[in-house]
Amino acid sequence: VHFGILERLNAGEIVIGDGGFVFALEKRGYVKAGPWTPEAAAEHPEAVRQLHREFLRAGSNVMQTFTFYASDDKLENRGNDVHFTGQQVNEAACDLARQVANEGDALVAGGVSQTPSYLSCKSEPEVKAIFKKQLDVFLKKNVDFLIAEYFEHVEEAEWAVQVLKATGKPVAATMCIGPMGDMHGVSPGECAVRLVKAGADIVGVNCHFDPMTCIRTVAIMKAAVEKAGLKAHYMAQPLAYHTPDCGCQGFIDLPEFPFALEPRVLTRWDMQQYAREAYEAGIRYIGGCCGFEPYHIRAVAEELASERGSLPEASQKHGMWGNALEMHTKPWVRARARRDYWEKIKPASGRPLCPSMSTPDGWGVTKGHPELMQQKEATSQEQLRPLFAKADAK
Repeated sequence: VHFGILERLNAGEIVIGDGGFVFALEKRGYVKAGPWTPEAAAEHPEAVRQLHREFLRAGSNVMQTFTFYASDDKLENRGNDVHFTGQQVNEAACDLARQVANEGDALVAGGVSQTPSYLSCKSEPEVKAIFKKQLDVFLKKNVDFLIAEYFEHVEEAEWAVQVLKATGKPVAATMCIGPMGDMHGVSPGECAVRLVKAGADIVGVNCHFDPMTCIRTVAIMKAAVEKAGLKAHYMAQPLAYHTPDCGCQGFIDLPEFPFALEPRVLTRWDMQQYAREAYEAGIRYIGGCCGFEPYHIRAVAEELASERGSLPEASQKHGMWGNALEMHTKPWVRARARRDYWEKIKPASGRPLCPSMSTPDGWGVTKGHPELMQQKEATSQEQLRPLFAKADAK
């Protein structure tokens, strides 16, 4: 039976999201880090389709269209040359998500994210027109619900929600913020209240911070929404990277971002802990963002299998808590076929000369700052020189 997202959440069901397509496809060679745009939906549909299938098999209930940063202003930003229009990318992404969702019991969510136009201080009508253009494709393709995700400023997130809400479809809104709030210092609680008042049915956070930080942030949101006498459902789609050392800007401030984050990846056992704590915090839409691979989502589905009443298909190839290691040839590995071994593991990084934490950059640059004005032309060497000098002076 295909119930919509709100019917599922209103019935108390757990909805499992998918993972970070931009990062996963960058590692597979189909997305360019820097622009992070999703032209692969039109350029290499087989790669996008396969990743959707792997997340579906791992337990995802939602196929998010691969439309992150697919607004025309982002596709053309700073000399990015993708040979496809926003409309072509968005339409291809919708078709792929729907095709795979129909292979299982999944919903299709169309997503919009923050725009270079907002960072460059364009007006509310100009920014809303960009969302509207993406939205027209989502309506034509009849997605099941809409997500406004990856917003650093609550004002732009409110504008997105207002545009999405006008369709009458369910709207989820997630900001890429931590407990310190948005980039202008608006607290998570106030952000959530404003998003619910703008029309969001589901609120929460995605990206920028690790699972435990995201759960803390959503808990602040939930308390504020309840205190305001409002109703909403709650979601979290965190990073698959540990970020205890992050400031308010999250992981993009870490010196390792984006090409040296591997030592920070959460294990599948860390993900089981995330799923449990998210559930206990009252979060019922539990998914992932950058760094999440299908095995991470499978771990979420396995942790919540008793609450959900089923295991995902991919668990046919995985023993719960490692019990398939009973079949291993080596006796010392067979000794690891138990929950209390994996629950207590303290994984080593194997990097004796590396610190366990980093110092974030903390440039403090956000909307309204001249260095954040965006442009169609490629970034020039003259523009890069002062940036290199500033970074080296730290």
